[in-house]
Amino acid sequence: MQIVVAPDSYKGSLSATDVAETIKQAIEALGDHNVITKPMADGGEGTIEAILSASSGEEIQLSTSGPLGETIQTSYAIIDQKNAIIETAMHAGLYQVTEDKRNPDLTTTYGMGQAILDALDKGCKKIIVGLGGSATNDGGLGLLQALGLEAYDEDGNTVDIFGKDLLRITSVNLEKLDPRLAKIDLRIACDVDNPLCGELGASNVYGPQKGATTDQIRQYDQALDQFAKLIENQMGTTFKDIAGAGAAGGLGFAFLTLGGSLQSGAKLIGEAIALPEAIKQADLVITGEGQSDEQTLYGKAPGYVAELANNYHVPAVLLSGSIGGDTTKLRKHFAGCFSIVNRPLSLAECMSNTSALLSEQVKQIISLIQAYK
Repeated sequence: MQIVVAPDSYKGSLSATDVAETIKQAIEALGDHNVITKPMADGGEGTIEAILSASSGEEIQLSTSGPLGETIQTSYAIIDQKNAIIETAMHAGLYQVTEDKRNPDLTTTYGMGQAILDALDKGCKKIIVGLGGSATNDGGLGLLQALGLEAYDEDGNTVDIFGKDLLRITSVNLEKLDPRLAKIDLRIACDVDNPLCGELGASNVYGPQKGATTDQIRQYDQALDQFAKLIENQMGTTFKDIAGAGAAGGLGFAFLTLGGSLQSGAKLIGEAIALPEAIKQADLVITGEGQSDEQTLYGKAPGYVAELANNYHVPAVLLSGSIGGDTTKLRKHFAGCFSIVNRPLSLAECMSNTSALLSEQVKQIISLIQAYK
């Protein structure tokens, strides 16, 4: 059989690459199968690793501003020599900020802009940005400043790059934005539909996890609205109410102003690693994630993989750390849905034995399939 293995990560246990390799080894132990690994991601943490392990590309090392304004050593990927993949979590990530320092006043997206400039300097014509996992709520202020935006307070002084500076902006100048931005294909992996402001906006929905207090949430919601209007008035177009504008603390809005297209993260990553072409030639597809339920079908990587498999009439198996919710809905899209947990175990035991549990369940599934081939 030709089997495509395209899982997301088992968060907290195994990366998508590790999951795919574990499944491959288990399959190959049972027979002469052609196993193609295509580790998946949806634009959040692990996107770069997944892409580089599933396609020929280069990891570009560079120094950028981190989420707290400190210099960090980080990276992005270039595939096909001209397509850059940049992961927000690697330049302005929540995981990079300890809980005691999480405060939207102190964080910035400036490093994201620096990474984009580096990709432009290297001649990239297409840039894919994964928005997941940001520590910021600055509406992309830092990002836009790195790319040439000028922002001023009421006294005409240039404001700094941090979230707190968003609260002081009274005017902006877009004329010095890097002109190369108008000539690139900018695609943004975004799987949320929040607008920039309001009850369902960036500050109200995602602010608390980034350390925002109740007062800060109110202040940032107003500041983001003001910031957006300043930019929109100059551009003559409204972006702040577009679904996804509130993603990643308003980074979605900033990328929309740069001409970016907000798209399904899993779809963008899948296309970047040529997943459709691989599945089209497959006899079986195996995917999975740490925890699956009916929400898996809405924007998550395994749901996208199943959609592709169904389009090409290839059976798809869901193999995840745990399966919950309404499995009836899952079974309409997957040929089978399995948890790796095969006996009573504590969460700690599951987490520490993920590879062994995964390998054993893969062998059970493949043995069953082989018996009926």
